[in-house]
Order: sequence, then structure tokens, then C-alpha cells
Amino acid sequence: MPLHPEIATFLAGLPTPSEGPLDPVALRAADETHVAPLEERLPLHAVEDVTARTASGEVPVRIYTPVEADGHGVLVYFHGGAFFLGSLNTHDHVARSLAKETGLKVVSVGYRLAPEAAFPAGLDDCYAVVRWVAEQGESLAWDGTTLALAGDSSGGTFVAAVAAKAHDDGFDRITHQILYYPSLDLDFDVDRYASLRENAVGYGLETAGLKPFNAFYLDSGADPADPLVSPIKRADLTGLPPALVVTGEYDPMRDVGELYGRRLREAGVEATVSRYEGAGHGFVQHFSWIPEYHRVFEETRDFLGRR
Repeated sequence: MPLHPEIATFLAGLPTPSEGPLDPVALRAADETHVAPLEERLPLHAVEDVTARTASGEVPVRIYTPVEADGHGVLVYFHGGAFFLGSLNTHDHVARSLAKETGLKVVSVGYRLAPEAAFPAGLDDCYAVVRWVAEQGESLAWDGTTLALAGDSSGGTFVAAVAAKAHDDGFDRITHQILYYPSLDLDFDVDRYASLRENAVGYGLETAGLKPFNAFYLDSGADPADPLVSPIKRADLTGLPPALVVTGEYDPMRDVGELYGRRLREAGVEATVSRYEGAGHGFVQHFSWIPEYHRVFEETRDFLGRR
């Protein structure tokens, strides 16, 4: 199907990108201006900002409790933003929708960003918070069952990398991994994935922009050949948690996400790959108010419920 008409209209109204080097501080400030006022956000039983004291240091987290209950499963959420953008605020609406639809307590991670925090700082923060959740289970009212990971774009990269690190460390508490249009191969070789060519221009995120947007992370020491940076390069995917991989029809990174899902299945991992027609990169963050795309939260709920 063609690009969703509401997405097409939105993209047509965007200003022409300015030339010159990217300024991460200015881009972050601009990103924060789109955050909805608190009174307009989806209400939940409780939302609390706390500091997780972890092996990686003190990491800010926001905890979303959907309903009053004695215990909950927990979903740890890593926001997207090419490893240098995004915050607890810019993705607050995603975390709220995940909590409401799944019924799980959601712990959103305010990990350190490149380029100020060099690789692997952000990844270490994400992994440390997952371990912290398991260690603090009683105070979080974790019921000891579901401990899921979810992330969009670069947050999806961290989901795959954290799941791999946990497996290699013998930490077996992670029950699910949910990757929304993940960035899993950071060398962006256009000859390797057809979607990098087919969806190169006109769908929001453009192939030519991938390298400069990810340069803050890569220039901080993240090697695209490292499977913790490009999880598609991990040779052995056996033993990883069941996965839901969500892709967009018009996303340049569509094919690498779908390849990862196939490779997980080939390794004996239960994996579902779900392509959203008419959608480009970022639709969970930017266009989940469109009913066809809000369904991603319901699909996430159903995936979690099958386990």
C-alpha cells in the first residue's frame, strides 16, 4: 500500500533540513518542545521518577504503574533517538501506552547519550537497569514472572544487545524482547539490504541521513563490526528470549529487522516479525495516534500474553 496519507501530509509540511553539521544539543532542545503538557498525557495509576543505583552508576528511570495491584510483571523500555536524542520526556507517551495496553509496570530508562557519554555508556546503563529491576523486585512490586525488554529504533538495538549480554552472563530472567523498527546493522551497507535503496528518499528517515545521525555514537567508539553495536552480526542467536520484531513498510531499516527475526527462528528462538503497511521509521513514537498503528501496543500485549 502507499505511504499512509496522514504520514504523507505530515512529511510534506516539514521544513527542508538545514545544511551543515548536526548540533546534538540544539536537536535535543527542539525534540523536547514536542512533549505534551502533563495534563494532556494518558492517565495511569502512578508515574514516578526515581534514580536507579546500579553497577553502571546512578541512572534516572521513570516507573509507570497502570493499575493498583499487589504485583506486576515488568517491561523495561529503552527509547530511540540514534543514541544521541530522546529522553524520558520525549517517549513518555510510548511508555504510558505500553503500560496501559499490557498491564505491566513499565520502567523507562534515561540512559546516557552520545557523544558526551562514549560507548558503551548508554548500553551499560540499560543493562544495569535490567539487573537492578530483578534485584529490586520486591520494592518494585515485581511479581517475579514477566521481565520484558522493549525499545524503538536505537532503543531496539539496545534491546537486542542487552538480551545478548544477559545470555552470555548467565542472567536468565529476561522473558521477552520487543524491537520496534530496530537499527541492527550500523555500517549501513546499501548493497546488503534492499530497503536501504527502495526507501532511501521521501519517507521521513532517509538512507543518506543514517551515517551522520549515528556518527555521534560511532565516533564515540562504537564499532559497527561489534555485535553489541550491530546485533545482526552476532554469530550464535540460540538461547535468546522470544522476540517480537516490528518493522515499517517504508523504513530503510526494514530488511535488517526482518532478517534478524528470521535468524532468530533459524536459531530455534520463538520470533514473530510484524510489518506495518504504509508506515515508515518512527511510527510508534510519532504516529501511534493513528488507529492502524496504535495496534502495535495491542500486538505487544498479545505477544506478552502468549508466553
